[in-house]
Amino acid sequence: MTLFLDARLSAVGGNLAAAVGIHQGTAQFLNDIRGRHVLIATHGFNVDRAAGIASLSNWERLLQLPPDTVFLGLLWPGDSIWRHGLDYPDEPRVANDAGRLVASFLDANFGGAASISFVSHSLGARVILAAISKMHLPVRRAILMAGAIDDDCLSTEFKAAAAKIGRISVLASRQDKVLSSAFPLGNFVAGIITEGHPWWHAALGQTGPSIPYPNNFQSPFMIPDNWGFEHGDYLQLDPPAPSILVPIDIPANGYPEPGAKYWQAAWTAALSSTRFR
Repeated sequence: MTLFLDARLSAVGGNLAAAVGIHQGTAQFLNDIRGRHVLIATHGFNVDRAAGIASLSNWERLLQLPPDTVFLGLLWPGDSIWRHGLDYPDEPRVANDAGRLVASFLDANFGGAASISFVSHSLGARVILAAISKMHLPVRRAILMAGAIDDDCLSTEFKAAAAKIGRISVLASRQDKVLSSAFPLGNFVAGIITEGHPWWHAALGQTGPSIPYPNNFQSPFMIPDNWGFEHGDYLQLDPPAPSILVPIDIPANGYPEPGAKYWQAAWTAALSSTRFR
């Protein structure tokens, strides 16, 4: 059974909780993480509690983590503002606030863990980067999948947070229609003109990080175009596919896709398992 940290006040929509809750009981939970490596995974925007639990629980079953690792899901109210996509001018607020709440919880309770790492989908990238920016505890790995955040975030807004991470990985797809439309449109709505303007930015999860890359950044990051990887492929509500054996890496463009049913989530789990090690 997947363990969850819950920063939600309500099952659907609603505000942040006043404090992070634990689904399996505090005493047992803290005992489970003592001396072990912790991987915390979170979902993106427009995801309610039930969908977050389902997608992260299914994805955990596809991971191939060392036996001394504890996997935790992180639930946050990414559906409190968004109904049909990114509301860009207001986009940072809930995610940033969730990150700060999580940072305080981790600093207070995770000092006994051997290490802390994160993996995120979509707007969850902002949640974990905001958390890392406020944490005193070190972070071993961060894997940002389909990041719904500006492509220069690792060298500007979250430059200090990125420097605190042992190694950073990104998964991006040029075929991500959600990010390819939401970010240029969102920047335009926010008063930023067009591509080529100094303030215009694509999404991290569509083009990858802007140059210069952080020194602790691990390449490659771009999923082959011919795989047609879309925003909802990274985490799926469907029953999980058979595992793809690790270690793996991101292949060159044109490489044949794995092809099994629901293979996309199995592939992101295998790549994340490889980068976590």
